Amino acid sequence: MELTIFTLIVLLFSIIIHELAHGSVALYLGDPTAKVRGRLTLNPLKHLDPFGSIVLPLLMLLITFGRGPVFGWAKPVPINPNNFRDKRWGSLKVAAAGPAVNFFVAIIFALLIRFLNLPDSFFLFFSIIAIYNFLWGIFNLLPLPPFDGSWILFSLLPEKWQGVRVFLQEYGLIIILFIIFFGLGLLAKAAEFLFYLVSGQPFLF
Repeated sequence: MELTIFTLIVLLFSIIIHELAHGSVALYLGDPTAKVRGRLTLNPLKHLDPFGSIVLPLLMLLITFGRGPVFGWAKPVPINPNNFRDKRWGSLKVAAAGPAVNFFVAIIFALLIRFLNLPDSFFLFFSIIAIYNFLWGIFNLLPLPPFDGSWILFSLLPEKWQGVRVFLQEYGLIIILFIIFFGLGLLAKAAEFLFYLVSGQPFLF
């Protein structure tokens, strides 16, 4: 039970720092929208989405009998690209900031596992922090709206390929739901591989 609660807390704060990264980079680029609306905070109550932050993670724990992987999301941080000083690449920079901070956190904790002789309990806790941040970073790089990968892709797509954007915007949600229920295990395997690559240890959970 304690491990399940810890996993949910890790998931929640992994999502929160992800959203904070978006808002902070947007502020740096000249858009104060997130700051004005009080979203540049670690206070979970400012970020919770009733379904994505609470109902879905608990439902997935029940479906998998507590084994996971668990998935969820927070309310997106409000961004106004019209305020960016960098009109060409501003949206890409803001989108990339979220996964980047998750990968950064995951790598830090995985390196601590590699180089420190941790007690078993700390090894497990650090492993969960690393694996869920790897997973959240990978998931958000999928080029499907509304995830960050789509903003990165759309910023790089030439005009003649705008039909791809229209297709993904129309069918992205269906594809996302399919991945959550049938492909999340594959993404978890990718996260476990990155964890092993950095930590030198298999993920045992």
